[in-house]
Amino acid sequence: MYIPPDFQVQDPEQALALIRAHPLGMLVHVHAGGLDANHIPWELETLAPEDGGTRLIGHVARANPLAQQLCDGDAVLVVFRAEHAYISPNWYPSKHDTHLLVPTWNYRVVHVHGRVRVHTDQRFLLRVLGKLSRTQENRIHEQMPDPAGPWGPKHMPHDALMERLQHIVGLEIAVERLEAKFKLSQNRSDADRLAAAQKVSAAGAPELGSAMARSQPQA
Repeated sequence: MYIPPDFQVQDPEQALALIRAHPLGMLVHVHAGGLDANHIPWELETLAPEDGGTRLIGHVARANPLAQQLCDGDAVLVVFRAEHAYISPNWYPSKHDTHLLVPTWNYRVVHVHGRVRVHTDQRFLLRVLGKLSRTQENRIHEQMPDPAGPWGPKHMPHDALMERLQHIVGLEIAVERLEAKFKLSQNRSDADRLAAAQKVSAAGAPELGSAMARSQPQA
């Protein structure tokens, strides 16, 4: 990924935070038929190196061709993206002085490079389902509490749950490299960046606008 210095993210924790907040990642891989991409929700695990290191875990339907195309050790790429928005030159105060500015697009993305491992054992599949549901159910339960409490695999009849496991395949990606690009108008003056941040928020992308307002040029 092309990352100009102004938009390069130095702190890996910022990249990991984006993955946690936007866990639907696009898995890109090469197989005999060419390139393919699948959109999969992931759970991020940050463990000590001796315990496996940072990794992504998820699952796909066994009927998905991906389940047959992937082999242990295959190199893969997973792309995560937060909010994005068009930036009009009219939103920069300096435009009205120079009239030389052009439109652009702001966004935050993280590319995860790693090696995949395919799992079919029940223990791994139950861990994936438990972690994914726990993270997302707790998140929505904070916003919309349900008298029944957060849903989990344990709420299903055991036999039905075991039957469902036969129809999925688990994926584990050992993270080898992170690339993060936060394009937030850091190459503009503070006045231009903050003015554009307000417009972006008003236009319907408040998360991106907030990130633009917080961003600082690289030292």
